[in-house]
Amino acid sequence: MATDPHRSVTGRAVHVEGLTRSFDGRAVIDDLRLDIACGEFVALMGRSGSGKSTLLRILAGLDRDVHGTALVPRRRAVGFRAPRLAPWKKVWRNVLTGLPGRPERALAERVLHEVGLGHRVDAWPSALSGGEAQGVSLARALLREPDLLLLDEPFGALDALTRATDRRPAGGDLWRRRGCAVLLVTADVETALLLADRVLVMDGGRIVHEQPVALGRPRDTADPRFAALRSRLRERLGAGPAAEAA
Repeated sequence: MATDPHRSVTGRAVHVEGLTRSFDGRAVIDDLRLDIACGEFVALMGRSGSGKSTLLRILAGLDRDVHGTALVPRRRAVGFRAPRLAPWKKVWRNVLTGLPGRPERALAERVLHEVGLGHRVDAWPSALSGGEAQGVSLARALLREPDLLLLDEPFGALDALTRATDRRPAGGDLWRRRGCAVLLVTADVETALLLADRVLVMDGGRIVHEQPVALGRPRDTADPRFAALRSRLRERLGAGPAAEAA
């Protein structure tokens, strides 16, 4: 089946079927199947080398040497670990970089305020902390109004997302108000459970566990239901493929 990373399927932001990616004869992504609904927040976890970041790069259109099908929206934005800010531009100009026409400063101010960085609008990138720089990168991605937001362990950006979740009523999260789907690669169990509708665990290039998070928002880490999900997920992350199959 040919891979086309530029189409979407009605009702689904992501549709992956039979996806395989190999390096030097070793399958890093192995006959993978995955669907992400429009507006759904999915957290992807797994040990180093399990294929998480490779999958994200494929969905971002940065790796096309694959077999199988990967259908995604044309409008998608990526937040990687490195924020990649232009040091000669102030924060608000970095947020607007790449937008067509002559976008107004007010657009940058609005989205920076949403991620908790309204006070850094006129700062230079050199004056930002690592977390603030990644928050700016997140703001830049959100301003593109993506239908799919791909995040690869952006720790500072995760802080911004978690703050937004904690301070807003249920249904008012940044990505929900924009209606975009999110695929987040993270190693942090609590962050995954605070933000995601569903947590997936990868091992050996496949999805070996799926954990729905049927909790209201905002979520409380002291909630016994949250604690139970956290313990269950940590156990799954410590299990290998054989244990999962059992």
